[in-house]
Amino acid sequence: MTQCYLVVWMGSVSELRPEDIVRYEEDGPKVVLLDQRRLPGKVVYLECESVAQLAEAIRDLAIRGAPAIGIAAAYGIALAAETDQDVDEAATLLAGSRPTAVNLPWALDQMREEPTPAHARALHDREVERCRAMAAHAAELFHPGTRALTHCNAGGLATGGYGSAVGALLAAWEQGLLERVWVDETRPLLQGSRLTAWELEAAGIPHAVIADSAAASLMAAGQVDCVVTGADRIAANGDTANKIGTYALAVLAAHHRLPLYVVAPTSTVDLSTATGREIPIEERAAAEITSRFPARNPAFDVTPADLISAIVTEHGAHRAPYSESLAAFA
Repeated sequence: MTQCYLVVWMGSVSELRPEDIVRYEEDGPKVVLLDQRRLPGKVVYLECESVAQLAEAIRDLAIRGAPAIGIAAAYGIALAAETDQDVDEAATLLAGSRPTAVNLPWALDQMREEPTPAHARALHDREVERCRAMAAHAAELFHPGTRALTHCNAGGLATGGYGSAVGALLAAWEQGLLERVWVDETRPLLQGSRLTAWELEAAGIPHAVIADSAAASLMAAGQVDCVVTGADRIAANGDTANKIGTYALAVLAAHHRLPLYVVAPTSTVDLSTATGREIPIEERAAAEITSRFPARNPAFDVTPADLISAIVTEHGAHRAPYSESLAAFA
């Protein structure tokens, strides 16, 4: 399927605005995405003039991160309505592009009654506001000199602006509470070493990329104070799906008596899913791991609620029992 690319500049950026990540343009019309597959080497925009092109971009991770793909889907519904495509068919196509993140069907539901570019932009603005609010709440969990470890990418790239887990790191840094960040490389697609490190570099936050397998030794050496991640779906009981490898980190953190904080907007909370056992886990192509041998490639795993110290949303830090604390605000 033909898609249009526009190379804008090379290298790093000092500030990533929400519209730099994903936006709707009336001229076309089209949905324009910062192609995250090209980062950090090139800053390239992908122009999607149809819902089919946008769904392909979501499947292929040109845009990724639960809130960000929800925002992109909202713009996709607006695009369908503005170009006389069947909105219901567009919603079905977009909903099937990635199964684990609940923000995708959430955003589609939000757009059903008013499938306009203005409504999609308002949804985008609210998600960024949620990020700023939850980041401020999460920073309250840090203490001066905190050395945090984060997994995958939960910054502005993943949320459409500012970030969830990385937003918390930004807020803590601005308040003088953060000493440094350990960035898991996050195999197999290296969202940590490619994307999170790029965002932290732009923000001037001290950080170092580590192999995923190095986390245990850093914890044992007393060089980690907390683990901070985002989420793709949070079940009613607090079980949380996030990038593959998060569950292993949660087990390690529990063994070393370190808190694990999950930072995500209420659009990621799925009260209709009782526990993590019901969360669909996306299985991606074996070619992302090996070009020769058989492989299993689940994109996400589920961390049980009892391994999570707090789930932070825009409403504050929720504590166990999550079936009560999440339901009170979702």
